[in-house]
Amino acid sequence: MSAKKPSNPAPIGLGIAGLGMAGAVMVQAAAVHEGYMLKAAADPHAGPREAFARDFNARAYADVAELVADPAVEVVYVATPHQFHAPHAILAAERGKHVILEKPMALTLAECEAIIAAAERNKVQLIVGHTHAYDPAIRVMHKLIASGALGKLGMINSFNYTNFLYRPRRPEELDTSLGGGILFNQVPHQIDIARLLGGGLVKCVRAQANALDRPRPTEGSCVAFLQFENGAAASLVYSGHDHFDSDEWYDWINERGAPKEPAHGSARRALKQSKDEARARTETYAYGAASAGMPPHQPHFGQTIATCANGDLRTSANGLMQYDISGASEIKIERGEGMPGRREVLDDMGAALRYGRPPVHDGRWGKATVEVALAILQSAREQREIALHHQVPVPEERT
Repeated sequence: MSAKKPSNPAPIGLGIAGLGMAGAVMVQAAAVHEGYMLKAAADPHAGPREAFARDFNARAYADVAELVADPAVEVVYVATPHQFHAPHAILAAERGKHVILEKPMALTLAECEAIIAAAERNKVQLIVGHTHAYDPAIRVMHKLIASGALGKLGMINSFNYTNFLYRPRRPEELDTSLGGGILFNQVPHQIDIARLLGGGLVKCVRAQANALDRPRPTEGSCVAFLQFENGAAASLVYSGHDHFDSDEWYDWINERGAPKEPAHGSARRALKQSKDEARARTETYAYGAASAGMPPHQPHFGQTIATCANGDLRTSANGLMQYDISGASEIKIERGEGMPGRREVLDDMGAALRYGRPPVHDGRWGKATVEVALAILQSAREQREIALHHQVPVPEERT
């Protein structure tokens, strides 16, 4: 007999480690999620801390160690700079906190394994996200593909052109060795999407990545070819060089699902006027900066197209487009309450804690995505195909 699900369970106490852009968006998502209560946050900058403490009448610490020691915090969302993901996630697990770890999981496979070991040793749940594989449209696309309704999956194409490299940056965000550039920041979204749709098991990778701007000496664009064990393939194209903006293909709906003005080259122009780039980053993106509120459309990460034997699927501003022998039709997806994409991350942690449902994006899944990102970098540097060895299937395909 299955365990009875609790009715109206108490909200889960959530702590936010890092109040930069990712942390700020997760705060917004958690604030309207009935399953969570924001209990505390940590950030080295006083401005975001003070804004968080004021808005939620909650504790705000300068140090992550203080946050994970807070007895009211049950789950820690780790959104600190990438080079701190492993130590902060391990610290949280050692204090008995469940962990939601922002992508990338870590910068090396050894760090990923250390995080997994800490979670298992301390019997805490570990989810690696947010990535855009959590977006409602991608989840519906995955279900349609997995159902076989459109026949065998043949290929996935994902392409996104943004201003990523020219947004205000801290120095380490322009240093690949510290997790800077697109291969740790942006391409993991595409890898996670492709792995979810393609079954998870990437066999090999061939890629080219480019650092085209000497003053910003990290990868700003790439093209990668992923071959899956099941015979499907994926092509991933990303550019963060702020020339073409692929939101033009979404009728100027941005990544979060909000309308925007045409923006080709605007980040480069603004950057030329900035005298203190690191400060501008905090003032623009950290918690407490101006918020546009909840976006009216579905989130997206450029264009994602899946080709099956009997039709194609494409993400759209409000759901999915399906193309088959009958023509084109839209599968509309209700936007729902809260922040689509982030809401699903919180839902999955809640289901794991309350009902024992294993999350898709667990530690092994996160490690496999990091392996693909590292393989893209290695393939580009060595100009050869890279075989993979740490991939895992999506849960329904695990034996």
